[in-house]
Amino acid sequence: MEFNSLSSILLIVIFLIATIVIWVTGIKLTKAIDAITSHFGLGEAFGGMVFLAIITNLPEIAITTVAAAHRDYDIAISNILGGIAIQTVVLVLIDIFGVGRSAPLTQKGHSKVLILEGVALIFILSVVIIGAQFPNSLIFFRTTPFEWLIVLIWIGTIFLISKMMDRKQKVQPDEMIHHMRMPKSTFKGSLSSAYWVLTIGAIITLFAGWALEITGETLANRWNISGVIFGGTILALCTALPEISTGIASAKIRDYNMAVSDIFGGNAFLPVLFIMASIIGGDAILPNLKPSDIYLTTLGIILTGIYMAGMVIHSKKQIYRMGIDSLIVLIVYLLGIWGLFKLI
Repeated sequence: MEFNSLSSILLIVIFLIATIVIWVTGIKLTKAIDAITSHFGLGEAFGGMVFLAIITNLPEIAITTVAAAHRDYDIAISNILGGIAIQTVVLVLIDIFGVGRSAPLTQKGHSKVLILEGVALIFILSVVIIGAQFPNSLIFFRTTPFEWLIVLIWIGTIFLISKMMDRKQKVQPDEMIHHMRMPKSTFKGSLSSAYWVLTIGAIITLFAGWALEITGETLANRWNISGVIFGGTILALCTALPEISTGIASAKIRDYNMAVSDIFGGNAFLPVLFIMASIIGGDAILPNLKPSDIYLTTLGIILTGIYMAGMVIHSKKQIYRMGIDSLIVLIVYLLGIWGLFKLI
């Protein structure tokens, strides 16, 4: 289909349909993944931070793949880095609508695993900034050493979390400890049905992500909107919709640690896509980052750091049904987006 020949109204309709498809399919995929990982006892590290992070970030994977194939990286890069910032703000919505008046989210959801995931995310985003300072001639297997370092940090974090969970299971052998987005929701069907939902849902999500990238890029060009602005705000919000719905549902069943951990774990996975973009497009990604990309990366670090501080302080104070840390995150994010518009 030649999207450039379509009217703007039709492109908007396709964009909105793809967004709805990602929302609905993301919830069904999560339940299917929960059934599969629970059946095989894959545990928190693999089932949550790896398997779930990859599946629920399929829209970003599709967007990055298409953009890299076209060697048009602006939207893909800003979607990844802007997605980290906006998915962190999802914790504000979970705090308001999932936890409510009982207590702030980080007062209820805090653990060594969450701190480790937050530290790993900050390390990964710091490597993004460091890698952007080097020339693009520093190539290592079609990409730069820094993109490989990001992958190593991610894998290393999974290994450490796996060890931590193994020790926890020895202390609490009778307790089912695993990290899924909806551990108490039931998948209505057999294990084979879950496989089918996973397979078909993944294909649908990939296609919807492709449609988002193509229509979004076309509309952004037609309306003279910067790819960084579009990818870091509107597109990032659309691809974060599954995290919003399932995160609130997680908090409502009082699995607060999981609600936070899925956001941190998913955010840590997103920069791993840079190595995929480099291999597909044949270009070094990190050395070619723009100042706006570094800006979004720094914003992601700041927002993550605020929530990590909230986990350490454990303040019980709430303002408008949210914790002090969530209020600060919301204000910083809004100021950050305002600054992004000024920067472009």
